[in-house]
Amino acid sequence: MSMLARRCMATLAADVSASAAAATAKAPRVPYSEIPQKWRSMSSEEQAAVNKAIAETMKADWKLLGDDVKRAAYYVSFGPHGARTPVSPPGEGKKIFFGVAICIGIAGVLQVAINMMGSNERALAQKMNPITGITSEGYKGKGFVQSK
Repeated sequence: MSMLARRCMATLAADVSASAAAATAKAPRVPYSEIPQKWRSMSSEEQAAVNKAIAETMKADWKLLGDDVKRAAYYVSFGPHGARTPVSPPGEGKKIFFGVAICIGIAGVLQVAINMMGSNERALAQKMNPITGITSEGYKGKGFVQSK
């Protein structure tokens, strides 16, 4: 290996270890594994400091970083806080769905009941089926309403 290649590798290793040391020196007071649990209770200044510390840590080699740091970075970047806070709590969609389904069911039952009640009167007014139906002479059936 040439002298120049060794020198470049030594410089690169020193830069990586220096950035990792700087990142750990500026690490937040909250351990990385507890950031998702404590994020909402932190002040905006603490959140900014944690975000900056994670950004500095991410400049190091990703292979050297622990899983806790990667999870904390993902949570800070894409977690359910700020603009990504859910509008409704979990399970609210099911309540809305079943409420709407019940209302539609009640409306359907009322529509069928109203149509059945008025169907005989409407058939008589329109003189429907005058030969064998409800408007024929001497008809003694129930008409269109079968459930009375």
